[in-house]
Amino acid sequence: MRPYFTRERYGRPQFLAGLLLLCFLSQALWLIFAETHAGRELESSEAIRIGEGWKQWHGRGIAAAPFSDPAITANDPFRPDDSGFDTEHSPLLYIASAAPLLVWPRDFSSDSAAYWGWLPRIPFLVCGVFLGASLWYVARRLCGNTGGFIALTFYCFSPSLIQASAVWHTEPEIVAAWGAFGAIFTAIAVAHTLYAPREVVLWNWRRIGLLGIALAIAVASQFSLLILLPMVLGFLLYVAPVRKQAGIVIWIAACGVGFALLFAVYFFHPHAFAESLGRAAFWGATWRGFTIFGVYKQVAVRIGRACPAIALALPVAVITYIACPRTRYFGNTAPLLVAVLLLLLGIAHPHVAGAGFLLAAIPFLFVFVSGVLADLLETRYRSLVMACIVGMMAAYVVWSVVNLAQVPQG
Repeated sequence: MRPYFTRERYGRPQFLAGLLLLCFLSQALWLIFAETHAGRELESSEAIRIGEGWKQWHGRGIAAAPFSDPAITANDPFRPDDSGFDTEHSPLLYIASAAPLLVWPRDFSSDSAAYWGWLPRIPFLVCGVFLGASLWYVARRLCGNTGGFIALTFYCFSPSLIQASAVWHTEPEIVAAWGAFGAIFTAIAVAHTLYAPREVVLWNWRRIGLLGIALAIAVASQFSLLILLPMVLGFLLYVAPVRKQAGIVIWIAACGVGFALLFAVYFFHPHAFAESLGRAAFWGATWRGFTIFGVYKQVAVRIGRACPAIALALPVAVITYIACPRTRYFGNTAPLLVAVLLLLLGIAHPHVAGAGFLLAAIPFLFVFVSGVLADLLETRYRSLVMACIVGMMAAYVVWSVVNLAQVPQG
């Protein structure tokens, strides 16, 4: 049996990637410290998440299905009715927020939030680190060590992704982003294994389970990410066109796993599960956003806020992709197509779900840009391209750290 802890699996690239992820985690922890240091009260949205999750963990009902206090959603203009159900999310985010508090033996008063207020952020910090690790793994497999480190550097100093992982004055869309990223690239990985001369379903059961988990995480954290199901099927059929029947079987199996896990989020309460899904906003898109110029401006601002360096590198990558045929291969095209689709869905969803789509698109943009830049490094202009990349990355890292240091405490 081949040893697992080998130099090929855990060498210098893995060590450097770990250091970058540690920098990412340190920045997110600094935001949490800066927010809780002054002993402020919890924001209303976070208090609701914790309260609803605590309710479900202690058997007093299902989180947000419906809410304990109907007044919570009474003034929400995007709710189709006043039933008190969360039409955007399953209980996943609620029980994840409250789960770490189960080990805290003290009182959860607002006055003591400075001591325990960091605990509900732990699940989202973990999701942020795992998304970064997944991004590095995928980018490294697609475009080598250089592309992997470019993508990971984009990610580890991204203000929006750090903010989402720390849940710093924002909603925890990082869970939806991780689920979407994992679902798409796990589907691509599963499709590639269909060329192996082995029994399809039995051989792929681990990857099928992983695909089902990713789909469950994505849909449970944002119902409208159900759009991932046809996208996943499309990649399965495209990557392995000679094994379409096997691809459909794998897709059905993964959907079954995801459905079972989604049911588990409701602690296997069929009535609450059926009621919640009956009121869920699985689509909710409107074409009105495409007719308003300010929406496009806001999307551009969000991309620039997510990563100022990508605002400079993305136009270069798109122009290179159009002009240079050698960059138009599947490893670059797939993340670009997914990112564009998620951005379009973000424009079409003017409410809570739109922010989730926009954040989920950012890691795919990182993979696309890093892939094109890695291709440019293989041309005769390597020295010039490398100098530009190093200069851009250095300025980006310094800018991010300096702005993070200026975050006020409290």
